[in-house]
Order: sequence, then C-alpha cells, then structure tokens
Amino acid sequence: MRALIVSDGRRGHLNQALAFCHYAGLEYEIVEVRFRSRLAKGLGYGLDWLGLYTRRLFEPFALRGPFDLVVGAGSSTYYALKLLAREYGAKSVALMNPKGFRKDFDLIFTQPHDKGEGIEIPVNFAYAKATGLVELGPRDVAFVVGGPNKRFAMEPEEIEQVAEFLFANFDGKRVLSTSPRTPRAIEELLEGYPWDYKVIYSKNPINPIGDFLQAGYVFITQDSTSMISEALSGGRAAVEVVKLKGDGGKFQRFVEYLAQEGYLHLFDGALGNARRKVDFGFVRALVADLEQRP
Repeated sequence: MRALIVSDGRRGHLNQALAFCHYAGLEYEIVEVRFRSRLAKGLGYGLDWLGLYTRRLFEPFALRGPFDLVVGAGSSTYYALKLLAREYGAKSVALMNPKGFRKDFDLIFTQPHDKGEGIEIPVNFAYAKATGLVELGPRDVAFVVGGPNKRFAMEPEEIEQVAEFLFANFDGKRVLSTSPRTPRAIEELLEGYPWDYKVIYSKNPINPIGDFLQAGYVFITQDSTSMISEALSGGRAAVEVVKLKGDGGKFQRFVEYLAQEGYLHLFDGALGNARRKVDFGFVRALVADLEQRP
C-alpha cells in the first residue's frame, strides 16, 4: 500500500504520521495543506457535516497519485484528509481524536485522556530511532527538557532541582537535551553543569532522544506528549516525568494514566522503575485488514 500523509506543518503531528507509516510498513508521500483563511478552516467543519468536500478552502497544492491510504493528525488536516481520500478512492486514517468532525473515517486512533471514539492507544504514535550521537548504558541518565505552554509554567528552580538530583544520584554518564520551547534562561542554567553530552537546541537543533532511550533512566518534563510518547516507544530506559506547575488538564490525565499503567513514574524525589513500553506491532496487521475492506 502507498500512503499520503497530510501535514499541517506542525512537526509533532507529522512525526505521528511518519511513525504510523513506519509501523505499518508503508511507502508514503507528504503534502502540506494550508487553509486560505481562518474562515475557510471553520467552513471545513460545517461542510464535513454536510458531506461536501472542495479544494477551494485550501491554498493550491499538487500531488502524484494513486494512494491507497490517507493519514493525518491534528484538526487542520482532517477535512483535507477526507477530501483527498475521496479523490483517490483511498482509506482514511485519523491519528488523534477528530473533534468536531463526523466520525466516518475508516480508522480513528485516540488516547484515553482525550475521551474520543476509535481504537485506543496509550500514547501518540511515535518512533525514536537511535542515531549514534552518544552511546549510553544502564548506569547512565538522560534529561530531556521541554518548555512552558498554555498549561504549564517552567521555573528555573524546579529544573535546577532535577539537575542537582541527577548529579548527586547517578555515577554514570549524564546527558541533556533541550527543545525548541526551552527558555534561554533555563538553557543557560543547564549549560553550567558538566554534562557528558548535551544538546542545546537553540544552538544545535537535533533530536537525540532515540540514543537517550538506551540509558538506565530518562527524565522528561511533563509539558510535551510528543516527547513522552517517544520515550515510551522503545529502548530500555525507565521513564521519570518531571511535574511542572500549572493547570495540567488533559496533559495531567495523560501522565497519570500512563503512571497508573506502569509506563512511567511521576518523579517525586525518589526513583521509580517504570520500564513498560508501548507495542505498536499490531498496526501492520490492522492496515493489512483495512486493505481488504471494500
């Protein structure tokens, strides 16, 4: 089967679709779609409920078919996903709860914290591939730092406390990665520690998490479902989630569910030993079955 990935330009959403295609064993092409305006995006919801689909809502884009499956994640992709699935006679796959749209996709995946319809998976689709940036083992620890968002603040003091814990309690390698949202003040704070390997994203925009998952432990701030999903997609590291101040909402429900199921431990000053990983191996058989549907 050949897939078309519909992207809204957000890397986190695109990575979910790429991971889905990886687990399904699909070749793919990517198209980025942009609504002409906010009004056009709003019209997409209404037209979907009327069963009407048109490219006129989008800025022009070109494709080379045919495609057997159209897949996407995020509210800005779902109208285009249905439109293109109809154009190519392809199956449609929504990778997150498509709130506000008719639930007539061929497959819908949803997470428990999102309270949606469809096939429930514990985390977002994710695939963190080791790239050989750093070699880590069971005695080593990694720290992955995100940044503030509409739900969480990130104070230098709480990040400093975690860094101090890592240097006081681990005698192997200690490695660090910041992210696109990490405040510069926190990056500067963390640069003051003698990490054995570090990625300061504002200076070196790479993602070493696939290598970090070979450590004994990985600490991740709770602001990013994408980073946590990556950490649970493979490797051997026990996952410690660093709680942040704020109104967690569905982010909080997300980590609490995963802690309850043994995928991660909410760091409370003492180490847990949560090493359960998410097995996405079922996806290939599911897509093969979908191919046989009329």
